[in-house]
Parts: sequence; C-alpha cells; structure tokens
Amino acid sequence: MDVRERIQSSFDRQGLMAHLGARLGEVVPGRVHVLLPARAEVTQQNGYFHAGATSAIADSAGGYAAFTVFDADTSVLTVEFKINLLAPAMGKYVEAVGTVLKPGRTLTVCRLDVFAVQGEERKLVAAGQQTLIQVDARPDR
Repeated sequence: MDVRERIQSSFDRQGLMAHLGARLGEVVPGRVHVLLPARAEVTQQNGYFHAGATSAIADSAGGYAAFTVFDADTSVLTVEFKINLLAPAMGKYVEAVGTVLKPGRTLTVCRLDVFAVQGEERKLVAAGQQTLIQVDARPDR
C-alpha cells in the first residue's frame, strides 16, 4: 500500500472528519492537506467557520503529515497542539496544511496552517504547532 492509500484508509475511518464533511487533499511525504467545505453545520453564531472545526482539520492534517513518515505498521496519536486563530475564517472552504518540521523515532513535530479559500484568494486564518507520537498499530483497525 502506498503512502496516499495508507493515509486515505485511515482518514476514511475517522468519524469526526466524515461528520464534518472534511476530505483529504494533497498527500506527499511530510505534508498533508485537509479541506472542509463551508456549510451551516461547521459555522459559529456569526457565520464564520467554527474554531472547533478549524482546529479539528488542522489536527488531522498534522497527524497525517507525521503518519506519512512513520513506519507502515504503526499509527499516530496527537500528544499536544496549540493553534492561534489569526482571522475570522470565511470562504468557500478552509484548507488545513500539516507539515513535518522534525521527524523523530517516537515524537514528531508538525506545523499547522489553515487557509480560508474564496475563489483565487487564500487567506491564512490559523497557525499552530503539534507534537505527535508513533505507536503500534491496533490490530483490529
């Protein structure tokens, strides 16, 4: 199974991403994009994308970026992450980009960037950092 297939297979098992309507975008070693289309269910009271939805796709993008550099027989768990919401997120969709900053045997650190996209305009609306741990894959998954 290649990296894209391994990431897609795991992503497809995430109930929250399915619930939010998120989809996997670009997948390359060390970087993964997760897209979330605008719809009422992922907004807050003023019509912006909700911080929880924005943070959730950022967490998944970073986690899967780390997973691209992990051994095929392992899995990934978030240890911690911090995100700064830089501007209200409005657009046709938001796109989270997770990028590996420092891979490790046990812990890996990723950068998280979230962009609001409307037509040709991409605006950075959130930025953060995340630490992930490589764990043995669950045999039932």
